[in-house]
Order: sequence, then structure tokens, then C-alpha cells
Amino acid sequence: QAAAPLHPVSVQCQEAQLVVRVHRDLFGTGRLVKAADLSLGSASCLPVAQSAAEGTVTFVAGLHECGSSLKVRWGAGLRGFLQPWGCCVGKLQEFWDFEFFSPPPWEERGNASSSAVQPTWAPFYSTLAGGEELSFSLRLMNDEWSSERLSNGFQLGERLHLQADVAAGSHVPLRLFVDDCVATLSPDGSSSPRYALIDLSGCLVDGRADDTTSAFLSPRPRQETLQFVVDAFRFAGDNGNLIYITCHLKVSPVDQAPNPWTKACSFNKASSLWAPVEGTGDICSCCETSNCPLRG
Repeated sequence: QAAAPLHPVSVQCQEAQLVVRVHRDLFGTGRLVKAADLSLGSASCLPVAQSAAEGTVTFVAGLHECGSSLKVRWGAGLRGFLQPWGCCVGKLQEFWDFEFFSPPPWEERGNASSSAVQPTWAPFYSTLAGGEELSFSLRLMNDEWSSERLSNGFQLGERLHLQADVAAGSHVPLRLFVDDCVATLSPDGSSSPRYALIDLSGCLVDGRADDTTSAFLSPRPRQETLQFVVDAFRFAGDNGNLIYITCHLKVSPVDQAPNPWTKACSFNKASSLWAPVEGTGDICSCCETSNCPLRG
């Protein structure tokens, strides 16, 4: 049986090995998991081949490889018979147990809530020089962006819908930017290992990686809001299912044109170019060269 999104795993049993074919649309969501995130058996055997055109990966494993276990079973629903010399013989059947491991659910939690990202802001970053306080928020949204997401658990192949907002009160109109976001295994954003999702003053660098669809949404719903999607992932070699995301947000006056240090840039794989949510394309050129200017 050919692997397909409705039947993502097919197994061909051969005399001395199994051939396991897996469709990378493992959860039927239309989003492909990475081949490197799939393994076979407790020994975590990796695929031996993959087809980009079909979106599949193939495992080949001997019956005693990849951590398989052998079970021997007598009788119990199997045919038995008496030989002419009176010896009762049961039919012997052997079973090899293989486990197919896909990555565990990916979870993301904020500092103060188990159902949404609620960052904690130091007073310096939440107060303008003029004395008016800015209220920042970063929320995990549902797929329609209509409300906060009720669950914070994800499967690989799903996407996080993140929405950053600022409430400026009576201050002049402001435009919000996400300066950087980093994923870590602890609440400390400077800990290791760490993975940059957004870097270089507003470049969504995760979208540059293979097999990702991460991007800022354009146009914005309003100037004080910025929405972006990030593919769910896990750190290589980590068996946990909890990842922390730390982001720094900043604002600029709406009447100030976006520039290399206040920008929101996504990588377009179709054109192999960086594109801004607003502003001219040249403000994103430093995302490719990694020499974007930094401002306090």
C-alpha cells in the first residue's frame, strides 16, 4: 500500500528486512515534517532515502536491527495437529516488534501563563522617556487569529501563530516591531542551546531554513500589532517537550519610515528574496549578509 496522508506509514515485509515508507505529511495537516525528525525503533535509525517530489522518506531495517525485539508464540489461535506417531506439534510463529518514532508533541509556554505567551517586562523597557507607560503583549493565537489558542501543545508539522501588540494609551501613533526572538530549553533566554527565530533587528531568520514556512503576516491588522507564524520544532537530541521563547519588542512613530533597524522582514523561498511587511525591499538586504545595524 502506497503511503499517503490518510495512511502515512506503509510497511513492506521482506524475508530478512522491513521497508518502511513514511509520508512527511504525517498528521494530515498539509505541512511536512523534517526527515531528520523521523526515526525507526528504539535505536533511532534514520531514513536511508527520501523523495522530495513525493514528500516521503524510506527506512530499511533488518529484522534484528533498530532495537527490534523478537517474540515467539505457540498455539493460541494458531493451527495445531497430531502427527501419526502421536506427538502433538504446535505451529511456531515469530513476530518482530518495531516501533516507529515520530517526535513527541511540541509545547511552548510563557513566563506567567500555561495557555498563552505572557512575557514579563522590566520597567525600563515598558516606559517611554516622556513618562507614559507602554503595555506590550505576546499571545499565542488560534489559526484564524480570532482569539487566543486554548491549548499550548503542538505536533511537529503544525505552526505557532504569534501576535505581538502594544497599547500606547494617549501617546502618538506607534508601529510595533519584534527585534529578536530566541528559543531555549530554560526560561533564561541567554542559556544554551538556543535557537534564533528572529534576529538582526527584525529578520525572521527561521524562515530561511529548509522545510520551514515561518513568516511575518502582511499587511498588518493595525500598526500597533505584528503577527507571525513559526513552524513547531524541537532541539536535536532533546527528549523533552517544553521550549521557552523570549522576544524583545520595540516601537517607532508611525510617521517614521521603516529602516534597517526598525523592520519586519520575511524570506520568500519562491523568489529567494527578503521582503518587508512595509517599507522598501532594500531595508531587508542586511538579513542576507547578517550585517544589520543595531540601535539601542
